[in-house]
Amino acid sequence: MLFQAQSFILLFLPLAVLAYYAVAGSAELRQWILIGASLVFYAWWDVRFLPLLFGQISATWLLALLSERVQGKWPLVAGIVLNLASLTTFKYLDFLVGSVEAAAGISLPRANLVLPIGISFFSFQLVSYLVDRMRDDAPVYPFRPFLLFVVLFPHLIAGPIVRHNELIPQFEQDPRRPGLWGRVSAGLIIFTVGLAKKVLLADALAREVDPLFARAAASSILDFGQAWTAALGFSFQLFLDFSAYTEMAIGIALLFGLTLPDNFRRPYLARDLRDFWRRWHITLSHFIRDYLYIPLGGSKFGPARYVLATLASMTLCGLWHGAGWTFAAWGLWHGVGLVVCRTWQRHVRPMPAALGWAITMLFVLIGWIVFRAADFTTAVSILTSLAGAHGVNGSLAAAPLLIAAALVSGLVPSAHEIKDRLLHPYPAFAFAAALLAVICLCQNHYDLVNFIYFQF
Repeated sequence: MLFQAQSFILLFLPLAVLAYYAVAGSAELRQWILIGASLVFYAWWDVRFLPLLFGQISATWLLALLSERVQGKWPLVAGIVLNLASLTTFKYLDFLVGSVEAAAGISLPRANLVLPIGISFFSFQLVSYLVDRMRDDAPVYPFRPFLLFVVLFPHLIAGPIVRHNELIPQFEQDPRRPGLWGRVSAGLIIFTVGLAKKVLLADALAREVDPLFARAAASSILDFGQAWTAALGFSFQLFLDFSAYTEMAIGIALLFGLTLPDNFRRPYLARDLRDFWRRWHITLSHFIRDYLYIPLGGSKFGPARYVLATLASMTLCGLWHGAGWTFAAWGLWHGVGLVVCRTWQRHVRPMPAALGWAITMLFVLIGWIVFRAADFTTAVSILTSLAGAHGVNGSLAAAPLLIAAALVSGLVPSAHEIKDRLLHPYPAFAFAAALLAVICLCQNHYDLVNFIYFQF
């Protein structure tokens, strides 16, 4: 069930909200309503993976409880291993087997397992909780709110990555508390902004971008205009698609009186790479920082340790996105860029803002080509065309669409910026949002396109 589907917007979501507020006076019943709705939402994709989801959550909670009972940390370590083993088995097993095959020159059997949707996101949430328990930064919660913390359907499939202390305390708050209609109106408007980004822009860009990358993967050489269309188009498509999902998730959560963390703050306005990562996929950036970069030493133990921690963290960040060496290369590319950026800022004269922005965007755009390409050969082919190595013929296709995407990417505020400006209902905004939602629903009644991050 997709957020932009008519069945979700006109049936599932209204029924869930009505049932939730029908029992608003009981925190326990509210939580069970959301748990039930979330399990139905997840089962809609593939009911076979419900036992895996429920099993990982239950095992994590039981091991945390056991750790408290025995006053030892080995159950927490076991829980971390268990969650990482599940993620590795479903997401990386065939990739590892293929890598061994390539290195050893032998043929090995493949598992060909279906990737459970959302496994990267809910596994990371469980691991972060266990690590916080090891640091004495998290209590052992009752099972019901702990279960809801993970399965809450707005963020279950593709984030934002929410930590236990950001969400679980909210479950006790009465959704009818002061500010109810401000939250509802802001939630609906934020949801509609995400819906419009997805339906009107991201999916339209996909129709331009996907054939170009497919041609390049089939060994066709793109001309200069096609290469730039592919590069710019995917850069905007990825941002608009993923920010659309997180805005829709934040908007849905507000309808239930819950606040999810912001995930994007107009990243394509960043003037350097470090600023880009403060604006892009913020919850993942914070996760990588707190659970990989800092434990690896961060910047506290000299330049060599800093370089190692940065390169390792960003390479693993790349692999988190997908089981392929192109993803690892994309992460390493950004790791090297972050090291160079930090060194420049510490030892070289500050760069003019416009030049810094241009270099940053070019660097990010090159990385997105590697991220999107099916393999390195395809990436190199597009990059050489982008540089004009095959001539400068061809025009930029879909220029009006790219301009619209650029304007929306740079001008539309983040979800929390919108929420902060809409603390009280405004009829004009409500009318405009309702009209935009109707347009999107009429536009999107067939050929629904999955969100890009569902594959991660």
